[in-house]
Amino acid sequence: MGEDERWMEPALDEARRAAGLGEVPVGAVLVRDGEVIARGHNLRETSGDPTAHAEIVVLREGARRLGQWRLDGCTLYVTLEPCPMCAGAMILARLPRLVFGARDPRAGAAGSLVDLLGDDRFNHRVEVTGGVRQRECGQVLQAFFRARRGRAGVLEGCESG
Repeated sequence: MGEDERWMEPALDEARRAAGLGEVPVGAVLVRDGEVIARGHNLRETSGDPTAHAEIVVLREGARRLGQWRLDGCTLYVTLEPCPMCAGAMILARLPRLVFGARDPRAGAAGSLVDLLGDDRFNHRVEVTGGVRQRECGQVLQAFFRARRGRAGVLEGCESG
């Protein structure tokens, strides 16, 4: 198992924690120098905060722990392709690299719907690796929606968080 596959495991653990809270199961971890410096999952329902996507939760915690807003040297691992809000936050945080699991054709901003992270018009571009442990990441989402809606797990309304 490669590094990206290995670091996706704690993100999957976070996604499962989110599901246990009734949150859309998206999990994320921020890694720097071989160490997890922040981890989290969706908290929109729990917190009543529309911006509490897993990625935002983790970017905020990582910046707090590093004592700076620039996330130099960090890689963000997330189980679902980020939405435009989260992709924008990654650009603003100067995140060097993103690794995601499942693609989000309805709201993905790392190539599926739009590609904000690779757009040359922004002052920063994020290196993106997608599809890492895609099947497992997708299965966590599908199981959640299947149980929640009582039908074959579709990613409806799964807008990256």
